[in-house]
Amino acid sequence: MKLIRYGNTGAERPGMLDSQGTLRDLSGIVSDIAGNVLLPESLKKLRQLDPQTLPVVEGAPRLGPCVGNAGKFLCIGLNYSDHAAESGMAVPKEPVLFMKATSSIGGANDDVILPRGSEKSDWEVELGVVIGKEAKYVEEADALSCVAGYCVINDLSERAFQLEGTGQWVKGKSADTFGPVGPWLVTADEVPDPQNLRLWLEVDGHRYQDGSTSTMVFGVAHLVSYLSRFMSLQPGDILSTGTPPGVGLGQKPPVYLRAGNVITLGIDGLGQQRQKVVAYSGK
Repeated sequence: MKLIRYGNTGAERPGMLDSQGTLRDLSGIVSDIAGNVLLPESLKKLRQLDPQTLPVVEGAPRLGPCVGNAGKFLCIGLNYSDHAAESGMAVPKEPVLFMKATSSIGGANDDVILPRGSEKSDWEVELGVVIGKEAKYVEEADALSCVAGYCVINDLSERAFQLEGTGQWVKGKSADTFGPVGPWLVTADEVPDPQNLRLWLEVDGHRYQDGSTSTMVFGVAHLVSYLSRFMSLQPGDILSTGTPPGVGLGQKPPVYLRAGNVITLGIDGLGQQRQKVVAYSGK
């Protein structure tokens, strides 16, 4: 299934795509694509629905984040060896964990707003993993059973905020709009091998990133198991698994986002995102 949240920011409704790519409304069945709706038994009930019996959503509504009310937005750094090299950092011996503020989460095609004072904002296409049942001290062999599905994430970063001064990654990763998630959540039964997905990103039509999840240092099952040692993972938690090479920081000379740029990115089978970059206009 491809599960969607559509509508205005803060008032998204649940939906799904049928086999013809038509958006169908699920609000008569579930209140949101969030929390317990992501449990295996709940997804099984949704899978048994005949999409043709659901109302068609007319027009082209905004697509919101494909998961609502995420409790945690967990991220893995330097999880592709060639990206670590372009960043001038060693390949880690165990996963590097940081968090993005959940307030950074946005829809797949929402504008990316450069934070005030930004000079080094950057892009990162990543495979997103959405937890579907509690994972606590889960063994790696069982870890994928805790996954509800997968999605596209752009882990945007302000490199000066991230790496200069105090060098706190969460500070450089958490600006509003710096976490587009979606366009939809593809349930795990339709992704037989999360370690065999091509992912790519372009800015203004120039392809900077073109990689495969097969080259991750730590795969999805390992990451879910590893993280569950330190905290319980709950339905709706989002895990962003790292980016392949080709980020702006790694260009020679570095290339960073500017107002007017258009970012397009995608993962085979999981959809595409498109964001216009705009300057912060507040005070």
